[in-house]
Amino acid sequence: MRNDDKSRTGAAGMTADPDHALSPVPLMQLTTGFWAFKTLAAAHELDLFHRLSGTTGTTAGDLAEALAIQERPAAMLLTGCAALGLLVKVDGRFANSPLAEEFLVRGKPYYFGGWVQMLDQRLYPGWARLTEAIRSNRPTTWDPDRQSSLFDGEDPRLLAVFWEAMHSLSTFTARALGQAIDLSGQRRLLDVGGGSAAFDIELCRLNPDLTATVYELPKVVDIAAEKVAEAGLSGRIETVTGDFFADSSLPDGHDTILLSMIMHDWAEDRCRAILQKCWAALPSGGVVVIAELLVNDEQTGPPSAALMSLNMLVETEGRNYTSAEYRAWLGDLGFQDIRTVWFEAAGANGAVIGRKP
Repeated sequence: MRNDDKSRTGAAGMTADPDHALSPVPLMQLTTGFWAFKTLAAAHELDLFHRLSGTTGTTAGDLAEALAIQERPAAMLLTGCAALGLLVKVDGRFANSPLAEEFLVRGKPYYFGGWVQMLDQRLYPGWARLTEAIRSNRPTTWDPDRQSSLFDGEDPRLLAVFWEAMHSLSTFTARALGQAIDLSGQRRLLDVGGGSAAFDIELCRLNPDLTATVYELPKVVDIAAEKVAEAGLSGRIETVTGDFFADSSLPDGHDTILLSMIMHDWAEDRCRAILQKCWAALPSGGVVVIAELLVNDEQTGPPSAALMSLNMLVETEGRNYTSAEYRAWLGDLGFQDIRTVWFEAAGANGAVIGRKP
């Protein structure tokens, strides 16, 4: 080795060139990622953003008095939230950032707090047992030996939080989907496993000639009907009780079937069974739309889809599939003009679409 080579190499073989040196900084960011989440979750649990909405802001002393806590943790919480872009500081007072004001204040149309609360109370403990889930290939947020399904015997309060979280996550995802695909020629949409009807509400708002049917379990249709009524769309969106595994067929009379963030819950054989029923229910020319966080075909990312797939290990029997897998399943059934449309949203990054000839 030449002397000039030695001068550029450290004891561990790492280059000393600052433009090419490896650094543990990415590992630090990964290992402390939960710090940011728990800061947000604690602020939400303490109702910080709702307290600050419509005010001139707060100081550490004022917050300490309002929460009956000491000033030291109050100041640290405010600084942490400001560092994360959740608060801004003006003239010595902390106030909600536009992001927090829009999405983290209770009662706002696109309130995202349900998702924060669900992750904190349900998924965070389950993810703490991720290694157990990997070793056992079983969920950790519920016990399959004692429950027949994910929601069987669930605490009603936590279940309500779950559906509020799903509505929060789905609303903007539905808007992104509706802007990415052209539904202007479609008239009747069947939302299979449509949850709280967030997708139907947004898609109907974007497409004035569209009507929709939410097909859901009995425990959920009342939630959907309530959300539809709140949106003033009861005349265009109906709810139908059903079970896409137990029922022999899906409701007919629709030219579009939507599977939004549904397929990742299930193993491949059950996904194919769902798609078979979609094929049978659609008329000639009808389309199926599968909206998901799609793993890339190389199965190397993106992080949002790959980590959501691990979340399915903690929660379900499924995983996040690739666009190629969905295209193959649709092709096996006879769907044509199969394509993938990509977009960016919290709950999905693309839609695989197929047409029944």
